[in-house]
Amino acid sequence: MRAMWSGAVSFGLVSVPIKLYSATTNHDIRFHQVHGADGGRIRYKRTCTVCGEEVDYADIVKGYETEDGELITLTESDLESLPTATGHEIDVIEFVPAEQIDPLLFDKSYYLEPEAKAAKPYALLREALKETDRMAVVKVALRQRETLALLRVKEKAIVLQTMLWPDEVREPDFDILDTDVELRPQELQMAASLIESLGADFDPTEFHDEYRDAVEELIEKKRSTGEARPAPVAQKAEEDEGDSMTDLLTALQRSVEAAKDGAAAESGGSRRRRAAGSSSGSEESASGGAAKKSSTRKPAAKKSGDDDAEEKPAPRRRTRKPA
Repeated sequence: MRAMWSGAVSFGLVSVPIKLYSATTNHDIRFHQVHGADGGRIRYKRTCTVCGEEVDYADIVKGYETEDGELITLTESDLESLPTATGHEIDVIEFVPAEQIDPLLFDKSYYLEPEAKAAKPYALLREALKETDRMAVVKVALRQRETLALLRVKEKAIVLQTMLWPDEVREPDFDILDTDVELRPQELQMAASLIESLGADFDPTEFHDEYRDAVEELIEKKRSTGEARPAPVAQKAEEDEGDSMTDLLTALQRSVEAAKDGAAAESGGSRRRRAAGSSSGSEESASGGAAKKSSTRKPAAKKSGDDDAEEKPAPRRRTRKPA
């Protein structure tokens, strides 16, 4: 795993230098949208709904529409004027009983790895949290935004669990919940008996994504029966504007190929100039130097720009393995 953030956990006078790692990963199978006739990738262009023209990234600003229909635009300089949290301290605000934390507030999970010199205070905090059955409420700045989070224990590791702000959790506003429903004791007893009969200790390894396996099997079947075909390459890479979703390796490969083409053209031109050099004199040499200077300019790597058509994950259906 690669650390995505480093800092220190501070509680009281104790400081624990740590590194932050993402604790989860996504195994969804993602599909591209392609042209059924030739397999070409479908791309979207950034066009203005008012004038209909294609818009460069340099001309795009952030806009917020008010409830009254007014549009407020914010430039990069406006956003830079906002206060941002950039510290690398995870300050413990308080320690709270674990049962008081509503799981609806949970967001993303990260593992905290201690620096070599911090193994003891890290273990001290971990064991203290386990012994008291509490979680530490902290504030941390990730990606320049301060967020509320928890420190909790998973086996031998301390987990940083980022949280939603309280006003981001919706209330269940359903009128039917206020309806008076009469439940007979026999019905409650039967329901309790059913729950007891299906009761078990939760083991997540008993559950598996059978749908994902079926999709992988279908893809492999099509590949093995000769239905797969080479992915097409765009005829003119310079017209294929990229975006942040463009694969970096593809962009680098295209840049290398373009650089090789430029170098080959330069080499051919140099050989022709040397062959004609005996009769052309000093002026030819000077112009050849200028031509060389211009021909060695490498084309820019493909800019991350255009959206590849949205990559839709396959719908998920998790089932429990048969006993």
